[in-house]
Amino acid sequence: MDDSESSQRVILGISGSPGICIGKAYVVEREGVDIIKRYFIPEDRIQPEINRFKSAVKKAKDEHAAIIESLNDDLSSQLNILETHMVLFKDKMLYGKTIETIEKEQVNAEWALKKVSLKVKTMFQKLDDPYLQSRVTDIVQVSEQVMRHLVGAQDIKIAEINKRVILVAHDLSPADASQIQLERIKGFVTDRGGRDSHTGIIAKSLAIPSVLGLGNVTQFVANDDIIVVDGSSGMIIINPDEDTLFKYEDRRARYEEYRAGLARESHLPAVTLDGKRLSLMANIELVEEVVSVRDNGADGIGLFRTEFLYLDLKRFPTEEELFEKYKELVELVTPRCVTIRTLDINGDKVLPYSDTIEEANPALGMRAVRFCLSRPEIFMTQIKAILRAAAFGNIKLLIPMISCVEEIIEVKKIIDDAVWALEEEEKIFNSDIPLGIMIEVPSAVIMAEELGHYVDFFSIGTNDLIQYSMAIDRRNRQVSHLNQPLNPAVIRLIRMIMDAAHRTGVKVVMCGEMAGDPVNLPVLMGLGLKELSMNPGSIPVVKQMIRKINSTDTKNLVDEILKMGKVADITDLVKTRYKDILPLGESDEHQ
Repeated sequence: MDDSESSQRVILGISGSPGICIGKAYVVEREGVDIIKRYFIPEDRIQPEINRFKSAVKKAKDEHAAIIESLNDDLSSQLNILETHMVLFKDKMLYGKTIETIEKEQVNAEWALKKVSLKVKTMFQKLDDPYLQSRVTDIVQVSEQVMRHLVGAQDIKIAEINKRVILVAHDLSPADASQIQLERIKGFVTDRGGRDSHTGIIAKSLAIPSVLGLGNVTQFVANDDIIVVDGSSGMIIINPDEDTLFKYEDRRARYEEYRAGLARESHLPAVTLDGKRLSLMANIELVEEVVSVRDNGADGIGLFRTEFLYLDLKRFPTEEELFEKYKELVELVTPRCVTIRTLDINGDKVLPYSDTIEEANPALGMRAVRFCLSRPEIFMTQIKAILRAAAFGNIKLLIPMISCVEEIIEVKKIIDDAVWALEEEEKIFNSDIPLGIMIEVPSAVIMAEELGHYVDFFSIGTNDLIQYSMAIDRRNRQVSHLNQPLNPAVIRLIRMIMDAAHRTGVKVVMCGEMAGDPVNLPVLMGLGLKELSMNPGSIPVVKQMIRKINSTDTKNLVDEILKMGKVADITDLVKTRYKDILPLGESDEHQ
């Protein structure tokens, strides 16, 4: 949008990584690889055409391998992301299908690659899981790397930029981002990308401000334009006027001071002003993220998503493979706890090697525990691996998407069968571990007291709980305004869960995104939550805020909120009452 009184232009995107930077723009111009012509390949030229494609893939792989080889220590924990791209170069869906298309359709390699990557992209975009949807970006980036070598387009070497600038690009791959020299690049903004993109994850590791998904920002920015990047709010300002510059210079200085304070206090416990201690844990999906868990002062891992272990292979993993991964994780984290969530996946749409039936609406179909109970041999393998790893540390077992009592009874039978099988096989294991369920559908909230008789803890998954209770598709931007954690209906649902847990003596942890947003913290504390699990990077921010809150005040706050009926009224009340301790970007003027 344009500023009415100046030439400055404000554009909103998606926060890639927090922070503020101000500087000159450096537009990363890459020769286009979008306009691809289709032409016929005679039968006797098919093999040379396939060889040309293979040669382009090899050049792209070699280039990528060289980047991995040169990875600096700051990004060593994100090595797996670049290795994921390395695997994609030879992925059957992309590599194999492109060769097949060249052969069957007798078309040029560029056209075949474009057709196949578009098909794979469409398939991933249909998935319900936001994390998996964001993997579309990985496929597009790998395809474009190969395409550049096919068409002979010149590429920009990010590492060779020798100016102190802010990068403005249509897209940056994780490999591009990993080449950023921190002494030169202040931040970056892109047309493409989303909150869960691998490029965003690397930006967070580098701790440089970034805004992604700006649509067509590259059309509005020229080299040497002055731009402000506010990574905290996902906003950029092109050619800011003098007042805006002054304001953001001040905000940048305050933000730097704020981050320094967070780093100094990250090792301190999360204790309120009146002495109440909360447990802050981390949500992770890769063993390599343990470094971040430690650096951010987490009390343990409140959610280990196991889907990646399945997606990383072209078949279901064996018990031994799962056991080794879980054992490695628990030994790294011990004596702290690791909560392992069993497979939460949308049937065959996600696992191409699975033979389940395609569903029109996977979010309401055979996902998570429903899928596992329909394939008990797959579930049994995972349960056995988890019980074996539990002999080496502190593990909790978490079952996703439970919607009725019958399901948890069936799960417990399979756990009993796993114990029996391990005894027969004379393997070392530990079956004396806490069993929990995700509370993420309305029926589980309604039945929470009955479900509590079968488990040791509840884990509130707010992302799905909001989606299912509000009847909104999280992928649908037209209803995104209804995706509000502070909706009074959501708050009342959480109250119902807490009351049921209290009556049955079941512990409660929250592991959804709601837990990691400081604005929600006073409400969650007032509802009685004492264990929160979140993105590791959010922990220092939430911890610092807890240390400035009186827990008694939060109970009074929730009493007031439970009488309210509008999201805006609740949000305003929280922001007004806690304006002095909310992090920068949550309470100030650009809200």
